[in-house]
Amino acid sequence: MSNRFKSKKEIVYNQLRQEILEGVHPPGTRLVIDEQANRLGVSQIPIREAVHQLEADGFVTIAQHVGATVTDLDANFIYEVFALLESMEVICSRTACRTITDDQLKELAAMIDEMDATVGDPNVWSKQNKAMHLFLCDVAETVLVRKMMLKVFDHWDRLRFHYLQNVLGHRIREAQAEHKQILTALQERDVDKVERIVRLHNQGALQSYIKYLQSQGHLDAG
Repeated sequence: MSNRFKSKKEIVYNQLRQEILEGVHPPGTRLVIDEQANRLGVSQIPIREAVHQLEADGFVTIAQHVGATVTDLDANFIYEVFALLESMEVICSRTACRTITDDQLKELAAMIDEMDATVGDPNVWSKQNKAMHLFLCDVAETVLVRKMMLKVFDHWDRLRFHYLQNVLGHRIREAQAEHKQILTALQERDVDKVERIVRLHNQGALQSYIKYLQSQGHLDAG
């Protein structure tokens, strides 16, 4: 949807959200309403509305006498993010395995092939990866799960930009191989196999990132 069809609140929300995800506003940064209004060239009303939505989504904390600040980000959050992603991806993939059409399988295969070409660009690949997993939600018609997954992916992006910029590339080739295994299981209409691979896919990624975070002192080893 182009900006001319969006409300000022939506435009402001999307911009502030993206800036928070990419670390333009680091954790703990105060978001002063009038300053943001002046910067973005809008009144204080859409800023306040957007900030309250960001609070509801977990990106902003509003405290009395302090105002709005960007929510702190702890590396331990990765456990919660991956637990949620695994659960939701299992729901979508099991359902999609029962309903996916031959044309949708071809579309999914094409998406994975396109991702092969971007393994050297983690930011582009990550966007394609998100689109691929959301596509399975669309195939499964799990509307509520899709909405929830979008929010969890946003929190994953924030973790990735803040802590994992230098490690994602090492995991991408393994992830691509696992995506192809998921595709094969979907083609075979093997629901239990799909779930097994999806769980291994998420757990393998999590363990890879945990090792890196431990090596950098962001997580306790043990």
